[in-house]
Amino acid sequence: MVKILVTGCAGFIGSHVCEYLLKRGDIVLGIDNINDYYDISIKKQNIIILQKYQNFEFRKEDICITKAISEWKPNKICHLASMAGVRYSIENPKLYIKTNIEGFIHILEEARKNNIFNIVYASSSSVYGLNKKVPFLETDPITSPNSPYAVSKLAMEFYAKTYNQLYNISLIGLRFFTVYGPRGRPDMAPYKFLKAISSKEEINKYGDGTSSRDYTYIDDIVSGVVASLDNEKNIQCEIYNLGNSNPISLNRFIEICENITKKKAIIKHCENQLGDVPLTYADISKAKRDLNFDPKTNLIDGLEKTYKSL
Repeated sequence: MVKILVTGCAGFIGSHVCEYLLKRGDIVLGIDNINDYYDISIKKQNIIILQKYQNFEFRKEDICITKAISEWKPNKICHLASMAGVRYSIENPKLYIKTNIEGFIHILEEARKNNIFNIVYASSSSVYGLNKKVPFLETDPITSPNSPYAVSKLAMEFYAKTYNQLYNISLIGLRFFTVYGPRGRPDMAPYKFLKAISSKEEINKYGDGTSSRDYTYIDDIVSGVVASLDNEKNIQCEIYNLGNSNPISLNRFIEICENITKKKAIIKHCENQLGDVPLTYADISKAKRDLNFDPKTNLIDGLEKTYKSL
């Protein structure tokens, strides 16, 4: 049986990854500091779900100081813990340096000291920033990240490359594209819009509605994360886009939410927000080739599943 340490296990993506690994029989140690970026009761509920499995252990710890790697000695590390959120990063840029960059370096150092050579970590589609060429390809030059969050994720990718060069640690970085689904983050549009429209509450629509996002269902993301952990092709240091490769405009997104809830949205029109990008669109050919990544859930089906879980 494989021992896998998962950071950020109480979060949206982390809890789903843990659940998949536990169901197939891996031994999982999850660590999370349960920060209050959003309602901690959601995170605590995720932990309760995971604690139903005998092969799961939880430690409430900070990735910047954890000794879990030295003490537990996992075979592999799945590093999903990060401060998320573009807008929050604009208000609190130093927090993203501390958590995302310093936290990752601590994990890398602990791995190096304990001879752990397989790490998968979360990057983000946000790194592409204001890139105009679409779809976004992993080899595209990145010159205009548009938030401290994006810059922190880009820095993580550079540190991963450096640690691979220095210590031969296999480091696979995954650029997630707008992940949604049951137990989703309450600060993100899929959860917020479905909940607000169904409750006949106002939603904020930023800009003219032509901005587009490449929404990716959680089960598809988990498949990409697990394939990276299994690493059947012995990948040493690569970045992969994990997206649906099918961008949807904000206007269309709202329309789908209205159809699913069978209610009309009450819209407050707002100016574009600082840090926003006009478009995300993943080229996933590399992930298909190396990870057999094959997203199966379209947005309508995924949002229906999300709505039923609210």
